[in-house]
Amino acid sequence: MVAARITVNGKEAPISPAAAHTTVLDFLRDRGLTGTKEGCAEGECGACSVLVARPGVNKPTDWVAVNACLVPALALDGQEVVTSEGLATVDAAGVPTALHPVQEEMAVRGGSQCGYCTPGFICSMASEYYRPDRCAHADPTADPAGHTDSEHGPNGFDLHALSGNLCRCTGYRPIRDAAFAVGSPAEDDVLAQRREQAPPEAAATEYTQDDSAFLRPATLAETVRLLRERPEAVVVAGSTDWGVEVNIRSRRAACVVAVDRLPELRELRVESGHIEIGAAQTLTEIERRLDGSVPLLAELFPQFASRLIRNSATLGGNLGTGSPIGDSPPVLLALEASLLLAGADGEREVPLAEYFTGYRQSVRRPGELIRAVRIPLPLSPVTAFHKIAKRRFDDISSVAVAFALDIEDGIVRKARIGLGGVAATPIRALATEAALEGNAWTARTVEAAARILRAEGTPMDDHRASALYRSAMLGQSLNKLYAQTTEAVSS
Repeated sequence: MVAARITVNGKEAPISPAAAHTTVLDFLRDRGLTGTKEGCAEGECGACSVLVARPGVNKPTDWVAVNACLVPALALDGQEVVTSEGLATVDAAGVPTALHPVQEEMAVRGGSQCGYCTPGFICSMASEYYRPDRCAHADPTADPAGHTDSEHGPNGFDLHALSGNLCRCTGYRPIRDAAFAVGSPAEDDVLAQRREQAPPEAAATEYTQDDSAFLRPATLAETVRLLRERPEAVVVAGSTDWGVEVNIRSRRAACVVAVDRLPELRELRVESGHIEIGAAQTLTEIERRLDGSVPLLAELFPQFASRLIRNSATLGGNLGTGSPIGDSPPVLLALEASLLLAGADGEREVPLAEYFTGYRQSVRRPGELIRAVRIPLPLSPVTAFHKIAKRRFDDISSVAVAFALDIEDGIVRKARIGLGGVAATPIRALATEAALEGNAWTARTVEAAARILRAEGTPMDDHRASALYRSAMLGQSLNKLYAQTTEAVSS
């Protein structure tokens, strides 16, 4: 077994003697790369962001920005990382001779004051700078698809790339100006050229330090055998949930098993009767590979945390934690998705509607893991995802509602509604579905169904919202869907 190491800014660095739970953030800072900073330690501020070479969507390699505070250093065993210090041009002696174009634009446009957040912004901006399908266009308010908005620059820069980065003193206008001013990478740009080569293969890792182990099996068969032998093991993919437990709650695990690079969990297939999405595909990868072909998922992704989180988070992780306020379960319930659960004794398919059994509990057996999510085809044509939260982006839901309806000749032939934040588990709104099906899609039908929807679940009072507010938002969400569909027909 090769000793665990990470290539940082072009140079290999051994991970040993770091503890098994050591984050990429601490690993880098221990080596003097202090541009990577800790702000929140839970993936909300972006001060810790770095670039990682990942399998690309449009090219062999994508430079992907991730939260270094959440990712275990051992999860990047054998991988390539670039920090803010590694972006500048350096001479043979390693002395910087020129700023990176992103750094230059941030400097000349006043995009930094205290500078604490700046390196994180720089890395997130660099990830978008190197996005292969980013392209300039004439209208400064038009996105690459030709839609006019204020979140895309004339250079094709998507401001959502910075949705996970916070700045408390500079103000976002000069940062946006810098983002909208960067051009395209030069032909001799080393990091741009690196995109044409495949990223490193995931290393099979066996690392033990201070009675804690970090393991990355090479195959699914090996993984499920290991999980049967060590049912207490913590399974991680993007570590966007477990990383918070480690940092904020000082959780430690005797054994962590990484599944994020397992080939069997990273497939995305479109068959005649279903779409199958590997549980370890990141949300960003799914979003770009599906490219809007599942409209309900396309509506979910921009509202799911931030781009930095979506660059690591997976559907398998979001479902595996069993959280009642996860954003993906309501959408997948409305899509009538099922889960493929793999264990040492084989694989079984479980409808998502039957998966959750209680608060953070499920039918998943010890030693099983989620291999894939299967969405049946054809898709319902009328869909919507309504996330009610205190912030527009990068926030936890108070209530989440997903709709998928078949409406033919003005009659609701089929209705599927997924709810989050109103019970101990994500649930289907079965009574509301029954009230809609077979009836005309009219204001009277919708108002009657909205009264039923307000009574679905068992909402509670907490610091995010009251039970009364949650119930009101359920009914309002159905009324909003009706208004949206009516507007679409009349236009």
